Amino acid sequence: MNKLLALNAFVAVAETGGFSKAARQLGVAPSSLTRLLDALEEHLGTALLTRTTRAVMLTDSGAAYLEQIGPLLNELTQADESTSGRGGEAVGPLRVSIPATFGRLFLGPHIASFLQQHPRISLDLDLSDAMADLAGERVDVAVRIGVPEQQSGLIVRKLAVHQRYVIASHEYLTARGVPASPEQLSDHECMRFSYRQGPQRWTFERGTQRVQIDINGRLQANSSDVLREAVLGGHGIALLAEWLVGEDLRKGRVVRLFEDWAINPHSDESSVYAAYLPNRRNSRKVQAFLEFLGRCVGGSGERG
Repeated sequence: MNKLLALNAFVAVAETGGFSKAARQLGVAPSSLTRLLDALEEHLGTALLTRTTRAVMLTDSGAAYLEQIGPLLNELTQADESTSGRGGEAVGPLRVSIPATFGRLFLGPHIASFLQQHPRISLDLDLSDAMADLAGERVDVAVRIGVPEQQSGLIVRKLAVHQRYVIASHEYLTARGVPASPEQLSDHECMRFSYRQGPQRWTFERGTQRVQIDINGRLQANSSDVLREAVLGGHGIALLAEWLVGEDLRKGRVVRLFEDWAINPHSDESSVYAAYLPNRRNSRKVQAFLEFLGRCVGGSGERG
């Protein structure tokens, strides 16, 4: 038995939940994976997987084994890449976690260009608004709007600050009136992105003026797409990113309020960040993606 092949086969089956998917990922026949897994289980003297006609699931022993060997195989892959890729082409699988709406609307149109520039990289995009466990989920890069949740040893790079606008539909403003000043937002239905518990405050700055408004409304959501749809439906006012509502503004579907004010100008919530583990710092495929993403959104800066 080739132990390394067997371990990679086990991890692939465990992560994809099936032999056929794992075989496609590894570029081998499902029967080859079956033989490798049988040999590995015989070698260990225990069942790692429970196999039915509908699903493949980890046994308790398999879950414990995966937790131990997953990081080791990941380190080995990174060591191979770091050594063989020095001064050469970026190669290999690249797993990126990115917020769903941002990935779909902003990054999606540029992905083809990245793949054309790097023909030996295979890209796996995980569209999720939850911060991934980079080590446990074998994620190479996590892209986040706002500072990512703290993870031990995580390197965080600020890529850009994006514009956010206070917007409303014509229908809503006709029904409720146009707020003449930030203070009047207290009388309006203001919708919030639920990135944290408790009240939210929007800060407006214009020259030496600074106004802070506690936002109240009947809708909060952890999806900016939902808030945008609620705005378009005439439900209320929201603070949303230019990359999300720019087309709506250009086509006159919504109105931008308080154009002469800066909103939350010093907040990390308006920044785009990339996060990765220290062992990815010298990875050519990670650096290639970060350079590409930096060109798309602009900016730089690393800490960790």
